[in-house]
Amino acid sequence: MGKYTTILWDLDQTLLDFDRSMDYAIKEVFQQYGLYIDAEIAARYELINRDHWNRLERGEITKEEVKVGRFRVLLEELGIHHIKPDEIAASYQDALGSVYYYIDGAVEVVAKLRDLGYHQYVVTNGVNATQSKKMKLSGLDQMMDGVFVSELMGYPKPMKGYFDACFKTLPEGTREKSILVGDSLSSDMQGANNAGIASCWFNPKGREKDIAVQIDYEIKHLKELPEILESE
Repeated sequence: MGKYTTILWDLDQTLLDFDRSMDYAIKEVFQQYGLYIDAEIAARYELINRDHWNRLERGEITKEEVKVGRFRVLLEELGIHHIKPDEIAASYQDALGSVYYYIDGAVEVVAKLRDLGYHQYVVTNGVNATQSKKMKLSGLDQMMDGVFVSELMGYPKPMKGYFDACFKTLPEGTREKSILVGDSLSSDMQGANNAGIASCWFNPKGREKDIAVQIDYEIKHLKELPEILESE
């Protein structure tokens, strides 16, 4: 083991394929409510959803406003007034938590790092009930040392307060030996910067870095991570 002893994992789009789960969930709830949905509507929901999460990261809205607000916007745009946004939002969360898809290599890498003695935690902005279901269904709850969900910590990623709350529960000195692995520049990499810890950008599609954040490592496949950690 090198300079790092603790890995903070983002969950969605890093260990689990959130995009596939989201696509399933939005189509499932529209069918439940007898609503028409096509690729264009699903894509529009994805954009609205992303905007709401970005606003949460900036501290502009609450988690509850994310959960209901994105459906309020979508239903208004579609001219659907007979369904309450909070009702379809609850159904969506149930559907979202009922499925999971691993990112390629996630299980193998987490298991390998556990065998090597690394401490591993999930750091997520997701909805607590949904994330708990996905962690249990996927078996990640048995592979991790803990989970830090932002709505239980009092702050969203990437705020410094979120990470301060996380590290308060961990042994003294853990921060200096921690590295955050995630796909989001604005949430994960900025969060690592705010926390004063090392960062590893999981960037499988080779995206351009479009915001000014410090990135210590960049990987395209999760299987690259153990070699990086062991070389430090």
